[in-house]
Amino acid sequence: MDLEKIVNKGINDLSPYEPGKPIEDLERELGIKNAIKLASNENPVGPSPRVLQMIDKVLKDTHRYPDGNATKLKEIISKKFNVNSNQVTIGNGSNDIIEFIARTFLSTDDSAIYSEHAFAVYPLVVKAVGAEGIEVPSKNFSHDLEAILQSIKNNTKIIFIANPNNPTGSFIGRAELLDFLKKVPENIIVLLDQAYFDYSSYEDDDVDFQILNDFPNLVMSRSFSKAYGLAGFRIGYSVSSELLANYLNRVRQPFNANSLALFAAEQALDDDEFMNKCLQLNLEQKKVLYGGLDSLGFYGLPSRGNFISFDCQKNSTELFNKLLNNGVIVRTLGVYKMPTFLRVSVGLPEENLVFLEKLKNMLG
Repeated sequence: MDLEKIVNKGINDLSPYEPGKPIEDLERELGIKNAIKLASNENPVGPSPRVLQMIDKVLKDTHRYPDGNATKLKEIISKKFNVNSNQVTIGNGSNDIIEFIARTFLSTDDSAIYSEHAFAVYPLVVKAVGAEGIEVPSKNFSHDLEAILQSIKNNTKIIFIANPNNPTGSFIGRAELLDFLKKVPENIIVLLDQAYFDYSSYEDDDVDFQILNDFPNLVMSRSFSKAYGLAGFRIGYSVSSELLANYLNRVRQPFNANSLALFAAEQALDDDEFMNKCLQLNLEQKKVLYGGLDSLGFYGLPSRGNFISFDCQKNSTELFNKLLNNGVIVRTLGVYKMPTFLRVSVGLPEENLVFLEKLKNMLG
């Protein structure tokens, strides 16, 4: 049986997404303990204590299906961000939202635009539905918005914009972003991927959901996997016009978010004190990492996320493997066309010191 002949053409050209190596796998393979993972941009503090204290409440009902409409979570999002609950779409992580958009708007006759050095899932979902992916060269490791506008074709249906961008950490300011959105034709959907929004929102230069009133073709997605510390639960959401949300919910799988994830997200959204502590820790420890990398001769790209991508001045695989063999998991960026870079997530103070110390020893 020749599967290649019957598989969708776009899928033949794809490679599976490769996540960061699990700590357990590394410790088992090397026979070591106390490995640290600074590879997947998780919140090193973990979830809000409220989540851990109250999760038992839903365990007794896990024989029941979850609320397929995520009514309570939508209501909390609606109240917190001053939007209508009918504007909200719930995903199994914000990756789910990305796929909803591709499945809703793209066919084999269409194209979608994304930037070079942007999230690897954008080309994955575009090609999986057989559409054409248009990758626009970046400008100083950031989105070149003017070049993106010039790349629009008659069959373009979607533009993906990550702000802040992963893995470069680049950020598009409010004025520049709004000017760009005004120039995008109304018949093109713009996904503004704000997975790292919480880490950038301490500035006044970001945008909130209220701009949706001016851009009916805009979808804004956010994640609970990063600042909220719920990566293992897989939960995210988007806010858009009610009409757009209605279409996205038509392709959303029944019960795509489990009961534990819904409950955890509800509790996490209500704990601003914990969130503020996590954001402050990230700011402080990111400075520590920048200072340490600079002292070792590495240039770290300016980042508005909870990670730093730094240039090794040569193919980074050797240094990545050395760190791995010393119990430190970071991220190579060859798949993002950044073969000389490594990305390190901001960890706990003790984790960051271990990373910097082992990096220093390898260079010595």
